[in-house]
Amino acid sequence: MLPRSAPSISPPEADLILGLGRNWRQFALLVVVNAFVGGMVGLERAVLPLVAEREFSLASKSAMLSFIVSFGLVKAITNLIAGREAERIGRKPLLVAGWIVAVPIPFLLLWAPSWNWVTAANVLLGVNQGLCWSTTVIMKIDLVGPHRRGLAMGLNEFAGYGAVALATWGCALVASTYGFRMALFVFGVAMATCGLLLSVLFVRDTTAFAQNEARVQPGMIVPAASFKRVFVNTSFMDRNLAACSQAGLINNLNDGVAWGLFPLLFASGGLAVAEVGALAAIYPAVWSISQIGTGALSDRWGRKWPIAGGMVAQAAGLWLIAGAAAITRPYAAWLGGSMLLGLGTALVYPSLLAAIADRAEPAWRASAVGVYRLWRDLGYAVGAVLAGLLADMFGVSAAIAVVGILTLVSGVVVAVRMTEE
Repeated sequence: MLPRSAPSISPPEADLILGLGRNWRQFALLVVVNAFVGGMVGLERAVLPLVAEREFSLASKSAMLSFIVSFGLVKAITNLIAGREAERIGRKPLLVAGWIVAVPIPFLLLWAPSWNWVTAANVLLGVNQGLCWSTTVIMKIDLVGPHRRGLAMGLNEFAGYGAVALATWGCALVASTYGFRMALFVFGVAMATCGLLLSVLFVRDTTAFAQNEARVQPGMIVPAASFKRVFVNTSFMDRNLAACSQAGLINNLNDGVAWGLFPLLFASGGLAVAEVGALAAIYPAVWSISQIGTGALSDRWGRKWPIAGGMVAQAAGLWLIAGAAAITRPYAAWLGGSMLLGLGTALVYPSLLAAIADRAEPAWRASAVGVYRLWRDLGYAVGAVLAGLLADMFGVSAAIAVVGILTLVSGVVVAVRMTEE
């Protein structure tokens, strides 16, 4: 049997016409909501590794990166649950639940007497990101239809990672004046409150759009027989879905390294907190802005080569950042590497999501997105563990260089295994 569908939400079929132009108001609202989702994770990206080092006196990189491990594991599992439950109970309840979970996070970060509290806050952050980001992605796919998915995902990720960049820089700037904890608290309360209110008061469920698309678009891939079959196909059996899943894992592996190690690397070069925040924000900023164009480009050029080429660009950016340690004035290399990493990720990220939506039938598409996002966000945990061990044994630069090698290999896998639809 197919995964059980959510109860029908019954607007007339005339109100269920797919298209970005037709549904622009609700689409734009979801873009704004996803910006607040991105802001929740962005507020930690420059500040929290420095909190670990300077306030909790953690010397081991593995211990410092434990918060990313907890975040990645929980977010990955929550993505899987969100994809499945979005088909059973609908999208909006999961979105609202994700924002409710986010409310305690800034309070835990403000009052944390030990690093365990920070790890607990990142467990909640993983649930928040898994529920909220997954449902906003699925809802945009529901609304836009098959022809503009790359553009839709580009706009979605532009908003999310644009907010990551702004929150990274803004939180570091405030922290340099008012302290790490106060910056995390103020930004966290603002993001969680705005996201919750918008989701409760204005977002409409989009499940009926997917149900209607499944009824009126025959001739697509034969539906998987069960959720187990969806999981196996997306993870291993289907050439395109499996290639996307491994690329997603490696992509977020290197993103986890950027989150956990870049601030420490930049600070070791003598940069002040605000300067670390500004430099750390370059990568997600370039990623965000470029996705508007790269997502639309994948609608015209296909998904395979933007993904494979983007992974190669990411690897080059990581190697440039890792090699900067040998330069007397490394700032220019860090800046150039961050920009190259951001451009490569912009090519990869929306193309991967669009490729999953291309291959999966509407009846089980949300489950396929959930499985893909499970593998993708496990990359945070894998990356944090691997990078922590390598950094403790060989240094931060060596850890970043090894991740660059893994990223290149992943791009080769995509080039060999993936086919164009």
